[in-house]
Amino acid sequence: MDAWPDSNVGDLISPRDKSIVLSFKAGVTITKGDPVYLVGPDTVAPATAPMNCIGIALENALEGDYVPVCVLGVVKVVAGAAITVGQAVYGADASRRILPLIDQDVNENGTNTYTIYYARKLGIALDNFTAPGDTGRILVVK
Repeated sequence: MDAWPDSNVGDLISPRDKSIVLSFKAGVTITKGDPVYLVGPDTVAPATAPMNCIGIALENALEGDYVPVCVLGVVKVVAGAAITVGQAVYGADASRRILPLIDQDVNENGTNTYTIYYARKLGIALDNFTAPGDTGRILVVK
């Protein structure tokens, strides 16, 4: 299902002057629409596993090229699972798709330890994604 058929994956939907787009060096080849994470100072790579992504690539880039990355704004992406509108999302699966970020239960009175991934959240789903491969919008809020 394509929840936003008027644009392509990786397109910036929000007005450019209301978004934050930063330029990073591509550590490897990047495809428009990839969730990307920092692999070094000012260098990004596409996430192919759960990572602390910095944003979504807005253009294709070869290794060493600079790529614009949306770190705040609305972008069209591909889902790797069913995602409900309003749900937090992160990147990514092995196919570089967005996944739902599941809430972690916390027992403040217990003795168990747990990890909370504060940097993992990439954004919020603005559309319902009913199955892997569906496309739609997320609000990137890094």
